[in-house]
Amino acid sequence: MRTLTKELRDKLTPEEAIEVLRRGNERFVNNLNAHRNLLEQINVTADGQYPFAVILSCMDSRTSAELIFDQGLGDIFSIRIAGNILNEDILGSLEFTTKVAGSKIILVLGHTKCGAITSACNNVRLGNLTKLLNKLRLVIENETETKTQRDGSNPSFVYNVTKINVQMTIEKIREQSPIISELLKGGEIKLVGGIYDVDTGIVEFFAD
Repeated sequence: MRTLTKELRDKLTPEEAIEVLRRGNERFVNNLNAHRNLLEQINVTADGQYPFAVILSCMDSRTSAELIFDQGLGDIFSIRIAGNILNEDILGSLEFTTKVAGSKIILVLGHTKCGAITSACNNVRLGNLTKLLNKLRLVIENETETKTQRDGSNPSFVYNVTKINVQMTIEKIREQSPIISELLKGGEIKLVGGIYDVDTGIVEFFAD
């Protein structure tokens, strides 16, 4: 498996970059991980990095982006925070990875059985975590399909909130970042969503 050079990365279209992630997840699910010489990758990337994607995902220990997409050192930027929420610092990081560093896609990745989403659905209050979970209140309010049992004990409700959270995060990125919006309009990058299933290892991609 070749380490990405600037030339190789720049030749990728956003559509091809998404396909690289799809194929990587297929390898992960089928336990067919690409052979990589990590020591060689350390040496190759010592003087620079050219990741083709940036992935905003949850900090859940089961959702390491490098593993579930079978990527090596220098291949992706990975931003991880509980509930894959968005704030100004993360938005600035996304702008850097795309406008400055040249990544071709932004993937907002939620996952099933998310502890942060479940806690928000249960209205958990705990120190500084309360402020983080409050960022998910509007997401919960936008889930209108479930009429009863609107809490973390209902797997369908939690899944719906998880998917809406990804979709609303994508909308916020578009609305709050003129830099990223311009790149999207110019076709230089793509912004996509997905949900990782912790039971199967499969990532479901969906359009924003």
